[in-house]
Amino acid sequence: MKADLHVHTTASDGKLTPREIVELAVRKNIDVISITDHDTVEGLGEALAAAVVYPSLSVIPGIEISTDVPSGEVHMLGYFIDFTDKDFLKKLNVMRSSREQRARAMVKKLADLGMPVKWTRVCELAGEGTVGRPHIAEALLEAGYITSFKEAFNKYIGKNGPAYADRFKIFPVDAVQMILAAKGIPVLAHPTFVSDLKALLPTLKKAGLVGMEVYYNNYTDDVIRDLAGLAGKNNLIMTGGTDYHAFGEDAEVMLGEALAPADSVRRLYTMADKYCLGLIEKYSQP
Repeated sequence: MKADLHVHTTASDGKLTPREIVELAVRKNIDVISITDHDTVEGLGEALAAAVVYPSLSVIPGIEISTDVPSGEVHMLGYFIDFTDKDFLKKLNVMRSSREQRARAMVKKLADLGMPVKWTRVCELAGEGTVGRPHIAEALLEAGYITSFKEAFNKYIGKNGPAYADRFKIFPVDAVQMILAAKGIPVLAHPTFVSDLKALLPTLKKAGLVGMEVYYNNYTDDVIRDLAGLAGKNNLIMTGGTDYHAFGEDAEVMLGEALAPADSVRRLYTMADKYCLGLIEKYSQP
């Protein structure tokens, strides 16, 4: 089984539509993907509907929720969420509005730094998806102010950059509870980005955390071994995914190059709420 459980689309900050992601996964002979756009579920219906003609591919409805800690950000993945839950959607709308306000503030700060980019262009780059920092980075790249996405985050719009702006804050435990309330399975994303991981895991586990992303992007064997040990110590399912955005081979690993273990995927399916499995079936009708 080949399962990439961390994939983004144009519904947030990816470059391919949900349908295009589905078609790419089929071409790469991937068995399972999860669409995990940032703070939105807008692409899930399209992805599930697109997958109906490809019986070899299963699509898990997911999300990636951005949360805050004193040392930076922690991202929480939610698998098999009820993406029609009204309370869940209301909270996402608040977060979406906050992202737009934050992006506007960053564009203003960049102008004050002598690097003006047009807000209309940032919105064009976002398309129908939620405006995010990658769209600002792309606008900076187009304008010639930077030479790479990495430079944009390292120098200007990263956590401590001069053009950084805060957004509406929720905390990791809040995201775990939010996912559980939507009948989903909460999993910690890219844990090496978390500075106080060992201290945070027991708190998240107590709140209901189910898994941790052990196989990710370009993690080395040593990193994977250490994370697997932490996952085992905290009784967490070891998942995996590429965090694919279709930014290009120079910027990221390709879809399917970081995979979740087959046993972990089976455990997630076993845990999946029957209501969500019904939603998948409903959206996957011809």
